[in-house]
Amino acid sequence: MDDLLARDTTLRPVPLVPEIALHTADDVISLWEHTGTTDPPFWAFPWAGGQALARHVLDHPATTAGRRVLDLACGSGLVAIAAARTGAHVTANDVDPLATTATTRNAAANAVDLTVLTGDLLDTDPDTDVVLAGDVFYDRDMAARVLPFLLRAHTRGATVLVGDPQRAHLPRDRFTEVAVFQVPVSRDLEGRDVRTTTVWRPR
Repeated sequence: MDDLLARDTTLRPVPLVPEIALHTADDVISLWEHTGTTDPPFWAFPWAGGQALARHVLDHPATTAGRRVLDLACGSGLVAIAAARTGAHVTANDVDPLATTATTRNAAANAVDLTVLTGDLLDTDPDTDVVLAGDVFYDRDMAARVLPFLLRAHTRGATVLVGDPQRAHLPRDRFTEVAVFQVPVSRDLEGRDVRTTTVWRPR
C-alpha cells in the first residue's frame, strides 16, 4: 500500500474542502491496474458526496463536535477527517482494507486521530451519535443494504447525514434536503467537471 501511495497518488487539497489534503490518484486506470482488484480504487479520490458532506460538517461543527461519529463506507477518510477536525470521536469504517489503510495514512497527513475499522457493519445496530455516509447509493445492491442501516440509526436517535450527487438509487422520498453544493469532480470518473450534490437527512 505504501508503494501504491508513493507511486500512483499525490497528496493534494480537496477541491471543495481545501483545508484537508488526501492522497489522490494521478491516473485512475493505472492505479486500478496496480491494485489488482475488480473494484475501482474508491479510496483514492474525493468523491462528490464525501466532499459535500465534509464541507457541511466543517461549516456546521456543532453537528459533530464532541460526539461519537461513524463515517460509513469511508473510502479515503475525507468525511471522517472533517468530523475529527470539529472535535468528534470518529470511527471510520469500510469493507475494503485498501480504503482503511488509505484512511489511516490520510488521517496522519492531516494530523487527526481516528479509530479505523475494516469490516461490514450493515447488519448491525449502530451505537453512535452521528452517522455520516458520503456517496453510498451508487448501485441498487448497496442501496438496498445501506438504507435499512441508516434508518435504524435514525430511529435509535442518531443524527444521520448522507451526501449524494444525484445517484439513481437514493430514495428521495425517505429524506429531507439539508444543503446543496456545486462540487468539482474528476471528469475521468464522472464525465463532467461539476456535480450538484445534496446533503440529506432521513425524514
